[in-house]
Amino acid sequence: MKRPIASIYSMSTLVEFEPYVDTTIDFFLKRLEAQSQITEPCDLGKWLQWFAFDVMGEITFSKRLGFLDKAEDVDGIMAQIFSMFRYAAWAGQIPWVERLWAKNAWVRALLPEETTPVVSFALARAKERTSIETEKVVLSDYNSKDFMSRFLEIKKKDPSIPDWFVTAWTTSNMLAGSDTTAILLRAIILFLLENPSSMGKLLEELDKAREEGRLSRIVTWKQSRELTYFDACVKEAERLYSAIGFCLERVVPQGGTQICGQYFAEGTIVGMNPWVIHRDKAIFGPDADVWNPERWLGGDEVQRRKMQNCLLTFGGGSRTCLGKNISYLEIYKLVPTLISRFQGPSAPANLNILWESVVK
Repeated sequence: MKRPIASIYSMSTLVEFEPYVDTTIDFFLKRLEAQSQITEPCDLGKWLQWFAFDVMGEITFSKRLGFLDKAEDVDGIMAQIFSMFRYAAWAGQIPWVERLWAKNAWVRALLPEETTPVVSFALARAKERTSIETEKVVLSDYNSKDFMSRFLEIKKKDPSIPDWFVTAWTTSNMLAGSDTTAILLRAIILFLLENPSSMGKLLEELDKAREEGRLSRIVTWKQSRELTYFDACVKEAERLYSAIGFCLERVVPQGGTQICGQYFAEGTIVGMNPWVIHRDKAIFGPDADVWNPERWLGGDEVQRRKMQNCLLTFGGGSRTCLGKNISYLEIYKLVPTLISRFQGPSAPANLNILWESVVK
C-alpha cells in the first residue's frame, strides 16, 4: 500500500507543493495580525494546530478544511483525532485492549457504523474529482499537482489498485500528517519562549539573513536550509519532544538476530521508544535531559552523525514515516517566517497553556 506512492513524498517532489504551503502561511499570518489587535492573550498552540490541518487540506485536496477561517475545531476533527491517539496509546502498548475492543466482533456489531469527518471530507473531494473527469468540469479551483490528483493518476495507471486505497492515502495525510506536525511546531515555539538566549540567537541569525537578502517575506525551503542555528533548534525540539511516545516495534526476522550483543529469536517483537533513546547520555551527552541546540553545532562530525542517526522522531530506516518531509517543509518555512514577523512577549501569558496544548 505504501510502495505505489512513496516517490511522491520525496523532498525533491514535495518542494513542488511549496507555493500551496505559502498560500496557507500567508492566510495564517493575516489571521494572526488580526488577533494581534485584540488585547486578550492568543492561544498560539491552537492556531498552530489549525494551520497544520489547513496546510494538509490545501496540498492534499486543494482546499483548506476551514480551521483558520473559522478559528475553531471544524466538525470536531481535532477532538476525534485526539481521542484516537489516546486510544492508540493504550492499545499500542497493551495488545489485549485492542483484541477486547476494536477487534472484537461482538463489540463492533453493537457499535453504530460511523464515517469520520475526515473520511467524509476525503470522499467528497474524491467525488468532485470524479465529476471533473467524467463531466469535463473546469479545473480552475483545483491544483492539478495536489496529492489527490497524484493518487488518482497512480490508480489510473494501475487499475488493480482498489478505490479505497485513494481514500486511505488521503485520510492518512490528514490524520497522521496534521497533528504530529502541530506537536513539533508547538514544541519548537515553547522551547524558544522558555529559553530567551536561544530565541535571541535565532533572531540574530534571521535578522542577518534578511539584511543580506537571504530571506523572503515567506521563507522558502531553500533559504531555511541555510539557517544553521534554526536547524539546530528544530533538531533539539524534536529530540526533547517527539510526537511519538511509545515503542516503534519490529518483528525479528527468520533466523533471529543480534542486537547490542543480545540474541533475539525470530518472531520476537522488539522496539525502541524515541523518548528513551533521545535522552541517552551515551549518545547525546551528559546534558541529554536539557535544552541545548548547540549540541548540534560544531564539535565532532562523527558525534553529530551518531546523534542524527539516533533521532527517531519519525522512525528510522525503511520504516521511516512517509510524511516526514511534509512536516519538515511546513516547519522550516513557517517558524522562521512567524518569528521574523511577530515579536513574542517578554513574558508569555501562560506557558502552561501552550505546554498543555503540546501534550495534547
